Amino acid sequence: MRVILDTPMTFTKRLRGRIRSGEITTTVRFWVSPRVTAGRRYQMEEGLIEVDSVEPIGLPDITPQLARESGFLGVIDLLKVAQHGKGQNIYLIRFHYIPPK
Repeated sequence: MRVILDTPMTFTKRLRGRIRSGEITTTVRFWVSPRVTAGRRYQMEEGLIEVDSVEPIGLPDITPQLARESGFLGVIDLLKVAQHGKGQNIYLIRFHYIPPK
């Protein structure tokens, strides 16, 4: 498994502890094109994120359930954080955290 150290996977500060505990294993990203690849590992502060899948989705797919699974209070909370920059394509990323050795 190749570790990509020059492309970190960033998360808002309030989610990081829950990601490290394994409680959060999904994220929704608005990108021009996918920036991560399934099967690869990316640096996250201390530890790594291994991407299990990357799936294009539409705005109607962002349900309250998905927002909560991604660590947010609801859809609006998720969109406030996720919608920034010029990305118009929406991706659902499933991942798991790998603690540092």
